[in-house]
Amino acid sequence: MRSIQSCVCIARATGPWTILALYSSLALTGPAVAAENSNASMADPLIAVHDGFVDEKSCSSCHADQAAAFAKSHHARAMAVADDRSVRGDFNNIQFDHDGVVTTFFRRDRRFFVRTEGPDGKPADFEVKYTFAYEPLQQYLVDLGGGRLQALDVAWDTRKQQWFWLGEGSPPRPGSTFHWTGPFYRWNRTCIDCHSTDPRPNFEPQTNEYKSSYVATSIGCQSCHGGGAKHVEWARAKAANASTAAADSGLSKVDSNTCFACHARRSRLVDGYRRGGSFLDHFSPALLRSDLYFPDGQIRDEVFEYGSFQQSKMAKAGVTCFDCHRPHEGTVKAVGNALCTQCHAETAPERFASNDPSGAFDTPAHTHHPQGSAGALCANCHMPERTYMKVDPRRDHSFVIPRPDLSALYGTPNACTSCHEGKTNAWASENLDRWYGNAWRKRPTIAHAFAEAAQNGDAAIEDLRRFLADRERPGIVRGSAIAEMTRLDGAATAADVRTAAGDADPLVRLGAAEAAADLSPELRLDAVGVLLRDETRAVRVAAARALGATPSLDLLGDQRRAFDAAVDDLRAYARANADSAEAQNNHGTFLFEQRRTVEAERAFRRAIVLDPTLSGPRINLAEFYRAVGDNEKSEQAYAEAVAANPDRAELRYGHGLSLVRQKAMPDAIEELEAAVRLDPGSSRYRTTAAIALDAVGRTDEAFALFDRAVAGGATDANLLVTAIQLGLKLGRYAETLEFAEALARLQPNDPRMAELVRQLQDAVQRR
Repeated sequence: MRSIQSCVCIARATGPWTILALYSSLALTGPAVAAENSNASMADPLIAVHDGFVDEKSCSSCHADQAAAFAKSHHARAMAVADDRSVRGDFNNIQFDHDGVVTTFFRRDRRFFVRTEGPDGKPADFEVKYTFAYEPLQQYLVDLGGGRLQALDVAWDTRKQQWFWLGEGSPPRPGSTFHWTGPFYRWNRTCIDCHSTDPRPNFEPQTNEYKSSYVATSIGCQSCHGGGAKHVEWARAKAANASTAAADSGLSKVDSNTCFACHARRSRLVDGYRRGGSFLDHFSPALLRSDLYFPDGQIRDEVFEYGSFQQSKMAKAGVTCFDCHRPHEGTVKAVGNALCTQCHAETAPERFASNDPSGAFDTPAHTHHPQGSAGALCANCHMPERTYMKVDPRRDHSFVIPRPDLSALYGTPNACTSCHEGKTNAWASENLDRWYGNAWRKRPTIAHAFAEAAQNGDAAIEDLRRFLADRERPGIVRGSAIAEMTRLDGAATAADVRTAAGDADPLVRLGAAEAAADLSPELRLDAVGVLLRDETRAVRVAAARALGATPSLDLLGDQRRAFDAAVDDLRAYARANADSAEAQNNHGTFLFEQRRTVEAERAFRRAIVLDPTLSGPRINLAEFYRAVGDNEKSEQAYAEAVAANPDRAELRYGHGLSLVRQKAMPDAIEELEAAVRLDPGSSRYRTTAAIALDAVGRTDEAFALFDRAVAGGATDANLLVTAIQLGLKLGRYAETLEFAEALARLQPNDPRMAELVRQLQDAVQRR
């Protein structure tokens, strides 16, 4: 999410995919446990047989074996009408208390209810309409009206048989983004894509209501194979030996794209996934950002399997999801190391002979752990687990080799110390040295470069440039490399972006398109203009976004048509995410860059309606008014934002600046000081507040904002210069000397700073 005014800080947006982190993995093993003598499931009012689809029961009439296998999977239990058969939690008048928010689970008239804090902050009774996921946790969906289904943030731990809270920290305010009644927990908005068959949100912006529907409540055959209407016609014609029977069976091709549509951290580009289509034509995946991945590429935040698997040698060799996983049962194809030794045997399989996965790996000589022990399992060393949603362990799919040396440097996970609790990285490294020599320490890694980049170190650029040029590196690594390079130094990497834009790998081109946003506007068209005609929708959309503010667009000539076509793709993204405040806010920024001010204002206001407590759209609306010269409306927009979110430092700061422009200095200072209190680590807030205080003659108070602790750890030259100016103005030379010395350390080659330090030292001695 970007602000129109770059100096205004906006909290990181939660993408449309983030809510998927709330729900347990569906590809787990274990049969369903049905309650005896349970009632038959009630009819689901959201079921509708969409065009091109059939009732799911039609599939099992011919494909009984596949249907029976699938019925045992967790995919088949992704969502269900709440009844005796599907509900696993304890609703026997059980109370759960988290920080004073009491939630009671009970039954009435054989239905399931929860009494908890509602959107107005008052306790109320809500009926549970659906179960969501099956194991290791189960959530529950409540209808709040307007077609909205909300997921409760108190879930049932199916293993420990107890309720637990999914959130972190203190409970959020009722009605806010992360309250269970807010947009983050809205099924229609952020969960619907992956837990039902052909789900359609059917959001109506005019009324802010949903008329959602799906072909089947849970995941079914047509979720992966596509609509079955043509297939049924084909099967009937074939059974009748009709000469008119089509050669095509009418079903979509099922491949890894089908899996990645849900098993990826991604944003939706179009309304509805067309089975058999390219993943990158329907979604834009997240690259290897430092908030999502560790520097070595291992999973940090909930990113599912796509991003980690794309980094692996297995993906490059052509391994697919179905080489390891049974598609109907949702289980792995073999138990223990037998899964890996399908390929990693002493004789290489013919299919992968050119990649040579052969070797004697399932032996104590390789594992240095007893045969059959946990330490001897391939997955435990090369697919370490990380727990999400507090109870749900997920395995990393980049298939890493344990590197405790990197863990010591960067805090990356490694299987050795994860398994051997209490042991150190040094201990693990010593053991690996003893077993394998020290060659393992010299294995190529992306960790050093991406760790340096995460710390905004320009020294990473050359290493990242080498990654970009190395076509043996995975596309997601190379695409992430160009994005990081340009973020660090756009001016020095424009040629690299142009090179990446011509790469054969769409993930590299996607990285180039996203990187172009960090180039100066006049360089963007030359760098990524070619991507407006890219064959991949995700690339075209990212290119259109980056080129929105390009001043030379009026001179495009033939490229104008390509830009307009890419903008159509961008407009489809906005429509597909019509109920997402983040998406509407981002689209508003693009519209403003295109000087479409009426539409931009409408998009920002639409985003505020969708999520009143999200600060980004409010900041952008206020800065929009400032940019068009309406300072009064800008101040009013900030005032409304502060009223909705009084504890957000960036809003108090923006409001303070708007009041400065209105020449309301006392009120402005009050807001700027509030920003400093809420975010004392921000040098920008502190510096601006000090300048404002000095401007009204309160110089002593201004200088007091820069205490010795600030001087000792300051790395912001503007802050230090301001402190020095105020100190000199007040004649407080001893304190000013500390700030001057700190600035001299930042600028060791500046003779003026050395002279200032000398003069201040003399002044202090004379006193």
